[in-house]
Amino acid sequence: MSFKVRKAVLPAAGLGTRFLPATKAMPKEMLTLVDKPLIQYVVEEAVDSGIESLVIVTGRDKSAIENHFDISYELEQTLQERGKTEIFEQVRGVADIAKISYTRQKQPLGLGHAIYQAKDFVESEPFAVLLPDDIIDSSTPALKQMIEVFEKYQSPVIATMQVEGEAISRFGVIDAEEIAPNVFKIRDMVEKPSVADAPSDLAIVGRYIFTPDIFRAIETTTPGAGGEIQITDAMRNLLKERDFYAVRVDGVRHDAGDKFGFLKATVEFALKRADLGEEFRDYLRTLKL
Repeated sequence: MSFKVRKAVLPAAGLGTRFLPATKAMPKEMLTLVDKPLIQYVVEEAVDSGIESLVIVTGRDKSAIENHFDISYELEQTLQERGKTEIFEQVRGVADIAKISYTRQKQPLGLGHAIYQAKDFVESEPFAVLLPDDIIDSSTPALKQMIEVFEKYQSPVIATMQVEGEAISRFGVIDAEEIAPNVFKIRDMVEKPSVADAPSDLAIVGRYIFTPDIFRAIETTTPGAGGEIQITDAMRNLLKERDFYAVRVDGVRHDAGDKFGFLKATVEFALKRADLGEEFRDYLRTLKL
Protein backbone atom coordinates (compact mmCIF):
# COMPACT_ATOMS: atom_id res chain seq x y z
CA MET A 1 0.00 0.00 0.00
CA SER A 2 1.27 3.45 -0.92
CA PHE A 3 0.92 6.22 1.68
CA LYS A 4 0.79 9.98 1.14
CA VAL A 5 2.28 12.59 3.46
CA ARG A 6 -0.69 14.76 4.43
CA LYS A 7 0.25 15.91 7.94
CA ALA A 8 3.08 17.97 9.41
CA VAL A 9 4.40 18.69 12.89
CA LEU A 10 6.12 21.98 13.76
CA PRO A 11 7.97 21.91 17.10
CA ALA A 12 7.81 25.43 18.55
CA ALA A 13 8.15 24.99 22.29
CA GLY A 14 11.78 26.04 22.68
CA LEU A 15 12.82 28.82 25.04
CA GLY A 16 14.74 30.81 22.44
CA THR A 17 17.65 31.44 24.78
CA ARG A 18 20.01 32.40 21.95
CA PHE A 19 17.86 35.47 21.26
CA LEU A 20 17.34 36.74 24.78
CA PRO A 21 16.25 39.31 25.81
CA ALA A 22 14.10 39.62 22.66
CA THR A 23 12.50 36.23 23.33
CA LYS A 24 11.72 36.88 26.98
CA ALA A 25 8.16 37.86 26.07
CA MET A 26 7.98 36.89 22.39
CA PRO A 27 8.28 33.40 20.87
CA LYS A 28 11.47 33.04 18.84
CA GLU A 29 9.32 31.57 16.06
CA MET A 30 7.66 34.99 15.72
CA LEU A 31 10.93 36.78 14.98
CA THR A 32 10.60 38.22 11.48
CA LEU A 33 12.66 38.00 8.34
CA VAL A 34 11.75 41.40 6.92
CA ASP A 35 7.99 41.35 7.66
CA LYS A 36 7.08 37.68 8.00
CA PRO A 37 7.57 35.48 11.11
CA LEU A 38 9.91 32.51 10.84
CA ILE A 39 7.10 30.08 11.51
CA GLN A 40 5.02 31.46 8.64
CA TYR A 41 7.80 30.70 6.16
CA VAL A 42 7.76 27.08 7.33
CA VAL A 43 3.96 26.78 7.29
CA GLU A 44 3.94 28.12 3.73
CA GLU A 45 6.60 25.58 2.72
CA ALA A 46 4.46 22.77 4.15
CA VAL A 47 1.32 23.96 2.37
CA ASP A 48 3.21 24.44 -0.91
CA SER A 49 4.44 20.85 -0.55
CA GLY A 50 0.90 19.44 -0.36
CA ILE A 51 0.45 19.21 3.42
CA GLU A 52 -3.23 19.36 4.36
CA SER A 53 -3.13 19.78 8.15
CA LEU A 54 -0.53 20.82 10.69
CA VAL A 55 -0.02 20.68 14.42
CA ILE A 56 2.24 23.20 16.11
CA VAL A 57 3.81 21.94 19.34
CA THR A 58 3.94 24.95 21.64
CA GLY A 59 4.86 25.73 25.23
CA ARG A 60 4.06 28.38 27.79
CA ASP A 61 3.92 32.00 26.59
CA LYS A 62 3.49 30.98 22.93
CA SER A 63 -0.01 32.34 22.42
CA ALA A 64 1.30 34.87 19.88
CA ILE A 65 1.76 31.99 17.43
CA GLU A 66 -1.89 30.98 17.71
CA ASN A 67 -3.00 34.60 17.43
CA HIS A 68 -0.92 35.09 14.30
CA PHE A 69 -2.72 32.29 12.45
CA ASP A 70 -6.16 33.32 13.74
CA ILE A 71 -8.63 35.88 12.41
CA SER A 72 -8.22 39.38 13.86
CA TYR A 73 -11.66 40.92 13.49
CA GLU A 74 -10.81 44.41 14.74
CA LEU A 75 -7.67 44.73 12.62
CA GLU A 76 -9.35 43.38 9.50
CA GLN A 77 -12.37 45.66 9.91
CA THR A 78 -10.13 48.68 10.36
CA LEU A 79 -8.12 47.83 7.26
CA GLN A 80 -11.29 47.44 5.20
CA GLU A 81 -12.75 50.70 6.46
CA ARG A 82 -9.56 52.54 5.51
CA GLY A 83 -9.50 50.99 2.05
CA LYS A 84 -6.28 49.07 2.67
CA THR A 85 -7.47 46.12 0.59
CA GLU A 86 -4.06 44.66 -0.24
CA ILE A 87 -2.93 44.58 3.38
CA PHE A 88 -6.31 43.17 4.45
CA GLU A 89 -5.92 40.32 1.98
CA GLN A 90 -2.43 39.59 3.29
CA VAL A 91 -3.66 39.47 6.89
CA ARG A 92 -6.70 37.32 6.08
CA GLY A 93 -4.52 35.05 3.94
CA VAL A 94 -2.41 34.19 7.00
CA ALA A 95 -5.55 33.07 8.87
CA ASP A 96 -6.73 31.00 5.92
CA ILE A 97 -3.37 29.50 5.02
CA ALA A 98 -3.90 26.03 6.48
CA LYS A 99 -5.76 23.82 8.92
CA ILE A 100 -3.67 24.26 12.06
CA SER A 101 -4.11 22.74 15.51
CA TYR A 102 -1.98 23.06 18.62
CA THR A 103 -0.66 20.86 21.39
CA ARG A 104 1.64 21.61 24.32
CA GLN A 105 5.00 20.29 25.34
CA LYS A 106 4.83 20.95 29.06
CA GLN A 107 8.55 20.41 29.71
CA PRO A 108 11.52 21.16 27.41
CA LEU A 109 12.73 17.57 27.14
CA GLY A 110 14.23 17.55 23.67
CA LEU A 111 13.13 17.41 20.05
CA GLY A 112 12.20 13.74 20.27
CA HIS A 113 9.89 14.48 23.19
CA ALA A 114 8.35 17.44 21.34
CA ILE A 115 7.58 15.30 18.29
CA TYR A 116 6.06 12.65 20.55
CA GLN A 117 3.41 15.15 21.65
CA ALA A 118 1.91 14.89 18.15
CA LYS A 119 1.29 11.14 18.38
CA ASP A 120 -2.51 11.44 18.64
CA PHE A 121 -2.60 13.94 15.78
CA VAL A 122 -0.54 11.71 13.48
CA GLU A 123 -2.39 8.46 14.25
CA SER A 124 -1.20 5.82 11.75
CA GLU A 125 0.01 8.07 8.93
CA PRO A 126 3.44 9.15 7.76
CA PHE A 127 4.13 12.76 8.64
CA ALA A 128 6.60 15.58 8.11
CA VAL A 129 8.49 17.52 10.77
CA LEU A 130 9.70 21.03 9.98
CA LEU A 131 11.84 23.07 12.37
CA PRO A 132 11.00 26.79 12.27
CA ASP A 133 14.64 27.69 12.97
CA ASP A 134 15.65 26.23 9.61
CA ILE A 135 14.57 28.39 6.70
CA ILE A 136 15.32 26.80 3.33
CA ASP A 137 15.08 29.12 0.35
CA SER A 138 14.49 27.05 -2.78
CA SER A 139 12.56 27.17 -6.05
CA THR A 140 10.99 23.78 -5.26
CA PRO A 141 10.03 23.59 -1.56
CA ALA A 142 12.52 21.49 0.38
CA LEU A 143 9.77 19.34 1.85
CA LYS A 144 8.31 18.68 -1.59
CA GLN A 145 11.69 17.40 -2.74
CA MET A 146 11.65 14.98 0.19
CA ILE A 147 8.05 13.86 -0.34
CA GLU A 148 8.94 12.74 -3.86
CA VAL A 149 11.58 10.42 -2.39
CA PHE A 150 9.21 9.16 0.32
CA GLU A 151 6.56 8.30 -2.25
CA LYS A 152 9.10 6.16 -4.11
CA TYR A 153 10.58 4.29 -1.13
CA GLN A 154 7.79 4.52 1.51
CA SER A 155 10.44 4.92 4.21
CA PRO A 156 11.62 7.74 6.49
CA VAL A 157 13.45 10.57 4.74
CA ILE A 158 15.62 13.31 6.23
CA ALA A 159 17.00 16.47 4.65
CA THR A 160 20.74 16.85 4.35
CA MET A 161 23.13 19.50 3.10
CA GLN A 162 26.87 19.58 2.61
CA VAL A 163 28.77 21.36 5.37
CA GLU A 164 32.50 21.89 5.13
CA GLY A 165 35.20 22.12 7.79
CA GLU A 166 34.78 22.64 11.52
CA ALA A 167 31.11 23.60 11.15
CA ILE A 168 30.18 19.93 10.62
CA SER A 169 30.67 19.36 14.37
CA ARG A 170 27.52 21.40 15.07
CA PHE A 171 25.25 18.95 13.25
CA GLY A 172 24.07 15.39 13.16
CA VAL A 173 25.96 13.74 10.29
CA ILE A 174 24.98 10.78 8.12
CA ASP A 175 27.04 7.85 6.90
CA ALA A 176 25.31 6.98 3.64
CA GLU A 177 25.53 5.61 0.11
CA GLU A 178 24.32 7.71 -2.82
CA ILE A 179 21.81 5.56 -4.72
CA ALA A 180 20.50 8.23 -7.09
CA PRO A 181 21.45 11.85 -7.77
CA ASN A 182 21.14 13.64 -4.39
CA VAL A 183 19.38 10.64 -2.80
CA PHE A 184 21.16 8.54 -0.17
CA LYS A 185 20.48 5.32 1.72
CA ILE A 186 21.61 5.86 5.30
CA ARG A 187 23.91 3.41 7.07
CA ASP A 188 24.33 5.34 10.32
CA MET A 189 24.04 8.75 11.94
CA VAL A 190 26.43 10.48 14.33
CA GLU A 191 25.41 13.41 16.52
CA LYS A 192 27.85 16.37 16.47
CA PRO A 193 31.06 14.47 15.65
CA SER A 194 34.49 16.06 15.57
CA VAL A 195 35.79 16.87 12.11
CA ALA A 196 38.10 13.85 12.31
CA ASP A 197 35.26 11.50 13.29
CA ALA A 198 32.60 12.78 10.87
CA PRO A 199 31.62 9.97 8.48
CA SER A 200 30.81 12.46 5.70
CA ASP A 201 30.19 16.13 5.01
CA LEU A 202 26.42 15.56 4.89
CA ALA A 203 24.68 17.27 7.81
CA ILE A 204 21.13 16.64 8.97
CA VAL A 205 19.02 19.79 8.72
CA GLY A 206 15.57 20.60 10.05
CA ARG A 207 13.25 18.62 7.77
CA TYR A 208 12.12 15.04 8.34
CA ILE A 209 9.50 12.63 7.06
CA PHE A 210 8.70 9.89 9.57
CA THR A 211 6.57 6.78 9.62
CA PRO A 212 4.45 6.22 12.76
CA ASP A 213 6.90 3.67 14.19
CA ILE A 214 9.13 6.61 15.15
CA PHE A 215 6.92 7.00 18.24
CA ARG A 216 7.80 3.50 19.45
CA ALA A 217 11.45 4.33 18.83
CA ILE A 218 11.11 7.52 20.89
CA GLU A 219 9.46 5.57 23.72
CA THR A 220 12.42 3.19 23.90
CA THR A 221 15.14 5.84 23.54
CA THR A 222 17.19 6.48 26.66
CA PRO A 223 17.09 10.17 27.65
CA GLY A 224 20.39 12.01 27.56
CA ALA A 225 21.68 15.03 29.44
CA GLY A 226 18.93 16.99 31.19
CA GLY A 227 16.46 14.18 30.55
CA GLU A 228 16.17 15.20 26.90
CA ILE A 229 15.18 12.70 24.22
CA GLN A 230 17.15 13.41 21.06
CA ILE A 231 15.46 12.57 17.76
CA THR A 232 18.79 11.43 16.28
CA ASP A 233 19.01 8.72 18.96
CA ALA A 234 15.46 7.59 18.19
CA MET A 235 16.22 7.51 14.46
CA ARG A 236 19.32 5.38 15.08
CA ASN A 237 17.19 2.92 17.05
CA LEU A 238 14.66 2.70 14.24
CA LEU A 239 17.41 2.41 11.63
CA LYS A 240 18.15 -1.05 13.02
CA GLU A 241 14.70 -2.16 11.84
CA ARG A 242 13.96 -0.26 8.64
CA ASP A 243 15.57 1.70 5.83
CA PHE A 244 16.17 5.43 6.09
CA TYR A 245 16.88 7.76 3.18
CA ALA A 246 18.25 11.28 2.86
CA VAL A 247 17.81 13.98 0.25
CA ARG A 248 20.51 16.53 -0.45
CA VAL A 249 18.12 19.44 -0.67
CA ASP A 250 18.48 21.88 -3.53
CA GLY A 251 18.28 25.28 -1.88
CA VAL A 252 19.93 27.69 0.52
CA ARG A 253 19.55 26.85 4.18
CA HIS A 254 19.53 29.63 6.77
CA ASP A 255 20.05 28.87 10.46
CA ALA A 256 17.63 31.51 11.69
CA GLY A 257 17.98 30.23 15.26
CA ASP A 258 21.48 31.72 15.34
CA LYS A 259 22.03 35.48 15.50
CA PHE A 260 24.53 35.60 12.65
CA GLY A 261 22.45 33.23 10.53
CA PHE A 262 19.35 35.30 11.23
CA LEU A 263 21.09 38.48 10.13
CA LYS A 264 22.32 36.88 6.91
CA ALA A 265 18.85 35.55 6.14
CA THR A 266 17.32 38.97 6.75
CA VAL A 267 19.70 40.62 4.31
CA GLU A 268 19.27 37.97 1.63
CA PHE A 269 15.49 37.91 1.85
CA ALA A 270 15.34 41.71 1.78
CA LEU A 271 17.54 41.86 -1.32
CA LYS A 272 15.18 39.47 -3.13
CA ARG A 273 12.13 41.64 -2.45
CA ALA A 274 10.78 43.54 -5.46
CA ASP A 275 9.64 46.39 -3.21
CA LEU A 276 12.85 46.67 -1.17
CA GLY A 277 15.72 44.97 -2.96
CA GLU A 278 17.02 47.76 -5.19
CA GLU A 279 16.82 50.48 -2.57
CA PHE A 280 18.33 48.22 0.11
CA ARG A 281 21.17 47.18 -2.22
CA ASP A 282 21.95 50.83 -2.92
CA TYR A 283 22.00 51.53 0.82
CA LEU A 284 24.41 48.66 1.50
CA ARG A 285 26.79 50.04 -1.11
CA THR A 286 26.98 53.33 0.83
CA LEU A 287 28.18 51.68 4.02
CA LYS A 288 31.81 52.26 4.86
CA LEU A 289 32.83 48.95 6.35
